[in-house]
Amino acid sequence: MIACYILYSEKLNRFYIGVTQNGVEERIKKHNEIFYGKTAFTAIANDWKLFLCIEVANYNHALRIEKQI
Repeated sequence: MIACYILYSEKLNRFYIGVTQNGVEERIKKHNEIFYGKTAFTAIANDWKLFLCIEVANYNHALRIEKQI
């Protein structure tokens, strides 16, 4: 599933916008496990939850949505 997604952290009271080609649930799990490194923005919290998911037909469309948000 290709999607643009928005995550929310209560701990930070912040949102994070991203895109994925491999499924949103797996992506959230990786963000919460600091899979993307300790310097990544999402590494400062481990309580990310899905706020919004927009499924699209192709990755370029997901990137365009991300930039508009």
